[in-house]
Formats: sequence, C-alpha cells, structure tokens
Amino acid sequence: MPERIYLDHAATTPILPAAKAAVAEALERWANPSSPHAEGRAARAALEDARERIKAALRWDGALIFTSGASEALAIALGRAKVERRLVSAAEHDAVFRAAPDAEILPIKHAVVDQDVLADKLRAGGKAIVAIQHINPETGTILRDRYGGPDPMVTQIRDHGGLILCDCAQSGDWAPHLRTGVFPGFPEADLLVLSAHKLGGPPGIGALLVRDLGILEAIGGQEQGYRGGTENLPGAVGFAAALEARQAPSQEFVDATFAFRNFIWEVGELVPGEGGQGTIFAMAMPNLSAAAQLIRLDQAGFAVSAGSACSSGSLKPSRVLKAFGVSDEVAARTIRVSFGWTTTVADIHAFQEAWASLAGEAKARAA
Repeated sequence: MPERIYLDHAATTPILPAAKAAVAEALERWANPSSPHAEGRAARAALEDARERIKAALRWDGALIFTSGASEALAIALGRAKVERRLVSAAEHDAVFRAAPDAEILPIKHAVVDQDVLADKLRAGGKAIVAIQHINPETGTILRDRYGGPDPMVTQIRDHGGLILCDCAQSGDWAPHLRTGVFPGFPEADLLVLSAHKLGGPPGIGALLVRDLGILEAIGGQEQGYRGGTENLPGAVGFAAALEARQAPSQEFVDATFAFRNFIWEVGELVPGEGGQGTIFAMAMPNLSAAAQLIRLDQAGFAVSAGSACSSGSLKPSRVLKAFGVSDEVAARTIRVSFGWTTTVADIHAFQEAWASLAGEAKARAA
C-alpha cells in the first residue's frame, strides 16, 4: 500500500498535539462541573477558563455556549432565536435545513446570496434571523461580500431589525484571518457557529457565540440555562488548546494553494468557479465520474471526498452545487479536495500529479 495522503480536512482535521495533550490532562478531572463539592468547583473553574481562552483567541466579547458541535449550535440558534421568520441561503449545510425545515430560501447569484431577493423577503415584514455561512464546506466559496467596505447584506438585515447567523465551521483555515487574528465570517453577526474538530480540536465539542443572550429563549439547565446536559470538560479544554496552538500557514504553502487553483483550471474545472477561500476546492474532471475518481484516488493513497461528509453518501445530485448553478452533469464529475494543518506542499504536488495522470487516462479513453 502506498503512503496515505489525507486531503479531506473539510470533513475533519487531525487533532493537534497540544489539543490531544490538553484532553488527556482534562480527563483526569473526573468531576461534574455542576457539582457543588471541591472537585466539582475545580472542574467548573477549568471549564470557565477554557471558555474565556476560546473567547480571547477569537477576540469575542459576547457570550459563548458550549455545544456538542456545529449542528447543535445551529439548532439552538435557529430553533430558539426570538424571531418570527427564518431566512437561509440555498447553499447552507444540511444541518441548517434540519434545524429550520420551514425556512425561506435565499437563492445564490454569482456565488453570493441574491441581495434583491433578500431585500424583498426582509420587506415582507416580521423579525427574521438570516443564516448565511462564511465558507461553504463543499466548494470553499465565501458567501458574503468579498470586495471590502460595508457589506450590503448586513446593512439590509440591520435596517429591517433582523438577526445575522453565520456558520463559521469551515473558517479555521482561512489564511488571511489566521495571520491577523481577526475572527472570520461576519464580524457584525449576532450568532456564530464553530466546531472544534474542524480546527484541530477534539470531536464532540462546538460553540455558539452569542452577542446578546437576550435574543435566545432559555430552557434551563447548564450553559447559563441555554443548553442542558453535563458539560464536556475535556472537549472544551481541547478546543481552547487547539485554537491557541494554530499557526498561520507558510508563504510557500499559500503560494502552492494558488498554484493548485491554476492547475485545476488547466486540467479540469473549478466549481463553481469564483469566490474560493484557498483550502477547499470542488473540482470537476472531464470524462470521469466522481465515484470513479474517488475509487482510483483512494487506491493511489489519497483520501478525498465527493462533497460534505454529511451528504456524500447520497446518490442524489448535490443540493449545494445545484444552488450554485452547477449542472447535474458537471456535479456528477466533481470531487472535493481540502487542505489542513498536516498538508505539505509535497502532498499538494503529489495529488496534482495523480489527478493529472487520471485525467489524461480519461481523456484518452474518451477519444
């Protein structure tokens, strides 16, 4: 068997050594953070320390509710926001549609939310929460204004008294923000969603960042009354350690990702073709189905996928690619390649060679 190269970081990324060590240490604190005795108080102190460390790493001055992951955070935000209506972009993660099956859909136009439709729906009345993710997990597309200055979507939503929900589960490897330390996504958002295992932290822990807890209905229990259940102390501590241990990618790596984008254009097709963030790529190969590509690449030692891990097992055309206007024929030839903290420049070059070779074989058979 050839040495494996893992290029499916958008599904999950390996846990960072610092996070692994932090989880192991926290597992020695077996007490329940809600218990009143000394052991429980010590566990509570460690949990609150992790909460503050995460907020500091993200430069977030609002509240932070620990959850089991991004899906639960989205369910809390969409299910308990004090609003009358829910508007969500057509390219949101499946977890958004499960949490808000009655949501009104905002179509995508030129790889961003159609602002005319957004304006019309906001004018229809009733306070709304608007869910627009930061980075799409299947294509790497940035679903917001990318050209600087005030974001017109934010202005529209604010003018109509709406709330902004931003799924930032895939934002961790967005190089520009890692270098500056500025939190990614909508800095103006009222609610933001994170998942530790996308950031080099442990699975089973996420966070809902809330600018003002008053916008959510409380249910009692833990997490300041907004999420019941025993707190995951090892997960929270590992989450904090992962954020603190993350480092900006080297310039050589950034240059390699730009070169990789150009390579896709030369050999195949970049899907949907604009607005990418640089570590997640949806790429269509001429003359060969996604299923065939995955089999051949897996045999060659590359771990890639056909889209979001939550929906890639479906035989149906990708809902996300449809939202971006990608035809079923192109979608059927599209795979997702995603880089992370363990990816090297040599890994990128090795994959380029393997994919180009496979594309050459497919072209020769089709001739």
